Amino acid sequence: QVQLVESGGGLVQPGGSLRLSCAASGFTFSSPAMGWVRQAPGKGLEWVSDIDSAGGNTYYADSAKGRFTISRDNAKNTLYLQMNSLKPEDTAVYYCAKANLVGYDYWGQGTQVTVSS
Repeated sequence: QVQLVESGGGLVQPGGSLRLSCAASGFTFSSPAMGWVRQAPGKGLEWVSDIDSAGGNTYYADSAKGRFTISRDNAKNTLYLQMNSLKPEDTAVYYCAKANLVGYDYWGQGTQVTVSS
């Protein structure tokens, strides 16, 4: 079955960096696009970034542009999100998700990112 397992979250000071990872299994990882979505406390889901199957095209929400970098290693079945210059408003649970033609069809359990001094 499809499994997506995020890791790499934690507590970081404003201006700091974190690298999230998402280990995928149960499907041909190199085939679908993948993405990251987050949910801040008391708020709805917010799309963060997408990457196409080969990793050649990436897309970012305005809130992530210039600070976050999405990448993937298809040989390792792993998706990444490098987050730099973190702000308190980046505090959220971050989910990786497998894309299909109309959106996302599988999600991980999420990893907590807290940006605070």
